[in-house]
Amino acid sequence: MNDVTISYWAVLVAALINMAVGAIWYSQAMFAQQWSELIGRKMTAMRANAGPGYGVALVAALVQAFVLAHFVQYAGASGIISGAETGLVAWLGFVATTSAANTVFAGRPWKLWAIDAGYFLVVLVINGAVLAIWT
Repeated sequence: MNDVTISYWAVLVAALINMAVGAIWYSQAMFAQQWSELIGRKMTAMRANAGPGYGVALVAALVQAFVLAHFVQYAGASGIISGAETGLVAWLGFVATTSAANTVFAGRPWKLWAIDAGYFLVVLVINGAVLAIWT
């Protein structure tokens, strides 16, 4: 692989953006109710075991930001638009497609796919832009 220079501060900020968007996206004001109904679990039951979920989500957000920082560098993205485009392409190639296949095989509703994939679309586009201007 090519050598890239990664700003670990940018990766940390991108991971925190990921978590903040998730907190908003899956809040009662946005999609929490629909999402819990679609997965067939009550929010109260999920809150009881939320600690490990948040831990895994944070590690995943850090890894995702680190890998996206590489993609941004490989793409030569250096501005907000090109960074956002890189995030969009990453989402299209890796999130939209794999989660769509999983949705079909698991027999899950497309509305659930739209909520979950939409979250990652927003995160990857924002973080692509942030990482492009920072690194």
